Order: sequence, then structure tokens, then C-alpha cells
Amino acid sequence: MDIAYKAQVFAIAAHAAIDQRRKYTNEPYIVHPMEVAAIVGSVPHTQDMLAAAWLHDVVEDTAVTLDLIHQTFGEAVAELVNALTDAFVDPAFGNRAARKKMERDRIAHASDDAKTIKLADLISNTSTITRYDPGFAKVYMAEKQLLLLALRGGDATLHRRATEQVDRYFASA
Repeated sequence: MDIAYKAQVFAIAAHAAIDQRRKYTNEPYIVHPMEVAAIVGSVPHTQDMLAAAWLHDVVEDTAVTLDLIHQTFGEAVAELVNALTDAFVDPAFGNRAARKKMERDRIAHASDDAKTIKLADLISNTSTITRYDPGFAKVYMAEKQLLLLALRGGDATLHRRATEQVDRYFASA
């Protein structure tokens, strides 16, 4: 079994184990990692990147630990998942703006592969949030506009696509 397929099966099970659902659509949560993996698969990528795309939310959202990711998928995938997992979610790190700045600073130092996956994640989430939560979209899109600066080095096609999404939003707002 290749590593990306193994990650797909693992992610499906991890998200299903807690019956995780998408916030706005109530679809099974796995729809989001599936979309992120498809976006990553549409540009130059490695199997480790596809695996991390499937797994990018499991540490943050489920009982799965980074150590288990490392044991199951190896160092390269674990490093990508770690780079994609928010480290500053606790309010002790400050308000939302402060925490998002710390996350931007952290991802700016991540690998270009991690930045590519983060761009795919941004593209997937942006379309859902702008469609279903216009009030929050104002805050979210301003954060993503800043995040795009930190994601330079990720895939150029996805960076352009994400930038166009953000620009279209602000042009229509």
C-alpha cells in the first residue's frame, strides 16, 4: 500500500471515529482533506505531500498524536503534518490576531512542500467560509491575505490561485 493511500485510509478512520463534520455543511469532515489532497495532486508533488494533505488536520482535530503519525508514516510526513498543525490555539498565547501572527511566522519557516499543502488548505477552506459565513469571512480573508505573504515558496500555481481567490473576495466586498 503506498503511503498516500495509507494516509487516506488512516485519515478517514480518524475523522470518522469522532464523527467529525464540516462546520457549515454537516458533511463528513473527510471531504475537506480529500479536497486538499486533490488540490495538492494537481501540481507537482510527492507521495509524502499527498499523505500529509490527507493527514493535515488529524493531530489538531482528533486524538491522533504527532508521535503516532511519525511511527506510522515516517519522519518526512510527520514533519509536514507538524508544520501544518496549529501550535498556538491556546488563548494563553494571546488574542486571535496574535496567535495568527505566530502561526504565520511559523509557517514562513516551513518547507516549500508544507507551504504548498497549506495553500491547498487555504483554497479549500476559503471557498467554504466565503459561501456559508460572510460575517466571519471578513476576518478570515484578511488573515489569509497576510498568510499568503508567508506562503511564498509554495507551489506558484496554487499561490496564484489562492491570491486570486482573496483578491476576488475583496473586489466584491
